[in-house]
Amino acid sequence: MKSTYFLSDAHLGSLAISHPRQQERRLVRFLDEIKDRAAAIYMLGDMFDFWFEYRTVVQKGYTRFLGKLSELCDLGIEVHYFTGNHDTWCLDYLERECGIILHQSPLTVEIGDRTFYLAHGDGLGDPDRKFRFLQGVFHNKLCQWAFRWLHPDIGMPFGRNWAKHSRMKHCEETPWQGEDEEPLVIFAKQYLGEHPDVDFFVFGHRHIQLDLALGRQTRVIILGDWIRQFTYAVYDGEGLYLERYTEGEDTR
Repeated sequence: MKSTYFLSDAHLGSLAISHPRQQERRLVRFLDEIKDRAAAIYMLGDMFDFWFEYRTVVQKGYTRFLGKLSELCDLGIEVHYFTGNHDTWCLDYLERECGIILHQSPLTVEIGDRTFYLAHGDGLGDPDRKFRFLQGVFHNKLCQWAFRWLHPDIGMPFGRNWAKHSRMKHCEETPWQGEDEEPLVIFAKQYLGEHPDVDFFVFGHRHIQLDLALGRQTRVIILGDWIRQFTYAVYDGEGLYLERYTEGEDTR
């Protein structure tokens, strides 16, 4: 049986990353190494630090990553992409050009005989009103239409600088807050009360590694990131494991 892989938060193109080409190549090498063992790959958001789709203009950069996504899809591997708070403005380009399956909201899915709840994680269990307001602005069709009228040489630098400021200020600077204070854990517990059949909650967003049991059957996994940690989860049909990618080592 082939395995299912989960990863998130590469923030490709971030102005805060010192060696962006090296980071992208490392991610592509990982995807290349797992392609013969992968039945499906779930990317749980913020793979780009900023993404906006103009109607006839493709963003500069990410050539190796986009090419690898296309190759994986051409091989028959299901590649699922969840939008996060940094790549909210993914529309249909990745679906049409690369063949990925795009998700713009959380997903409950059966993999093997286990039930997974998958989401980027932004806004889940988080009472921050300012963050929720900004989410509403970014999802607003009128705001998206207005931004598209900015020339790409203005809009893209503005977006990347905004993304850098947001990422440096928020989630990855906040350490593990404890089981009773961590918003994603709070959300998972509340959701589990109404949906007791979920075996695994898998989230990105927080840039921390977490494997927490909520009971005899259910666990919460937070995937870390692909900036400093290079972590991912893999489900082999029997267990779900949180792993770190080290180049040159065999990947499960």
